[in-house]
Amino acid sequence: MFLLAIMWGLSIPITKLGLETIPPLTLTAMRFLVAVPLFLVLAAGRLRVPWQAVPNIVALGVMGITLGNVAQSFGVQGTSASAGTIISATIPIFIVIFAAIRLNQPVTGRQWFGLLAAFAGIALVAIGSGSGADDLSKTTLVGVVWMLVSAVAIAFYYIWSAQLTAKHGTLPVAAWNALAGLVAILPLSGWELAHTPVHITMQAIWVVVYLGVLVTVAGLLLWLYLLRAVPARIAASVQYIQPVFGIAAASVLFGDRLGLMFAAGVVLILGGLALAVANKRPAPEAAVTHE
Repeated sequence: MFLLAIMWGLSIPITKLGLETIPPLTLTAMRFLVAVPLFLVLAAGRLRVPWQAVPNIVALGVMGITLGNVAQSFGVQGTSASAGTIISATIPIFIVIFAAIRLNQPVTGRQWFGLLAAFAGIALVAIGSGSGADDLSKTTLVGVVWMLVSAVAIAFYYIWSAQLTAKHGTLPVAAWNALAGLVAILPLSGWELAHTPVHITMQAIWVVVYLGVLVTVAGLLLWLYLLRAVPARIAASVQYIQPVFGIAAASVLFGDRLGLMFAAGVVLILGGLALAVANKRPAPEAAVTHE
């Protein structure tokens, strides 16, 4: 859990490093150009799924890979690394909402209070994060909105994928929806490359490898191992730890200035998150994952 918290917690600051020389759509495409072949190799021999499942798997890829990750790249571009890390940690909050809608899982009054507190915290984070050493460290309203769009899309992706993987297996679904998402984003990346300069530096290459191999592929496999080793509600507590590493990395890499309002927002978001995912009653374990 500690290793996964580090890997996922550093993903937002490291994405911001990549965005210094590679635009958002292209960075996302490059990330999955690395991840998809690895998924296909890992799922070799288990890739066959029923034809009737293909439309749902393709739609899942477009939702989670294309929309979710592209929105996250634009959001990271428009927020400080600290603000982006905290807002991305709200994914489990939206999972609670979608689980109530799609899976008929009840939401208690305490959980609704947690949701409201977390959204209030997002507002404080957006206001209180300020600027860092350069334009890439500034938080804008557009950036916050993109990060929220990403959180909503990824949360819905996880709820929907839980249903599909239960029927067809995790690796086949992961491999095919990642491929579908990549195919959907390649034309967008091609358009972006025609209009935006790209500089492939050694730093950019390391960023792409980190996001593709460690965050996307190794992160998923480590998460699946955790779900076998410990109850899902315990594994999901990794969400509470990863912002610590993301914020620390953002302060070192970008000089993010973290004022009292930002700190208050962090407390509200993490406290609201704790209330939103709390469940005192024993219940069947369900997978809750991260991008």
